[in-house]
Amino acid sequence: MNKNYQNNVIISSKAQIGENVSIGPYCIIEDDVTIGDNTKINSHTIIKKYTTIGNNCSIFSHCVIGEIPQDKKYNQEKSNLVIGDNTIIREFCTLNRGTTATGTTKIGDNCLLMAYVHVAHDCNVKNDIILANGVQLGGHVIIDDYAIIGGLTPVHQFCKIGKHSFIGGGLRVVQDVPPFIIANGEPIKFSGINVLGLRRRTFNAQQKDNIKKAYKFIYNSKYNISQAVDEIKKNLEVTSEIKEIIEFINSSNRGLI
Repeated sequence: MNKNYQNNVIISSKAQIGENVSIGPYCIIEDDVTIGDNTKINSHTIIKKYTTIGNNCSIFSHCVIGEIPQDKKYNQEKSNLVIGDNTIIREFCTLNRGTTATGTTKIGDNCLLMAYVHVAHDCNVKNDIILANGVQLGGHVIIDDYAIIGGLTPVHQFCKIGKHSFIGGGLRVVQDVPPFIIANGEPIKFSGINVLGLRRRTFNAQQKDNIKKAYKFIYNSKYNISQAVDEIKKNLEVTSEIKEIIEFINSSNRGLI
């Protein structure tokens, strides 16, 4: 094993450290931590027990990874934090592990968590997601693939953020944000589809047009949500994008923005 550990590092003998891992000075790696190959941990970072970190990750200075939940119901039960591959976690982020509700907090592959991000217990942050500086996730938040959340935005517990959505900075998310849209304004509201993000993800003109038509039924019509869904099914081909929108609405517990 190629070790690159700086002075004043504390690493438990019960931790599993992969190949070519770099650990900076004054880091603490506790029991039952697993760190994948080619991952870099910068100085003054604490990796708490029951944390698993994937391959090729970069964790910057002064992060606390896998601390116990900030939940008064937590009773020292074993729970986990799992971080995927190729994820970047910038300075001063705090990521808490799960509770008995789900057992695990998850961060997926290819994510970027900028400085001061907080991810609370039982969150599921999926793949290719960007959380800008100071984003704060309450417990049980689900963020689906390719979503972007602007800086200094808190997300209320149990909210869901749909695929390919973009949420502006300095807002307050207290309801579910459906897929493929831009959410902006105060209070936060639907502000059109995420044309630039969809273009970057190689959605074609027909796909974008179908998404736009679906959201006209939801946000720019006389229909309530259930009626809008019925009209979407009647008037549009149920492509994978339309199916994603319908399934998101049907699974929403907090209601849509």
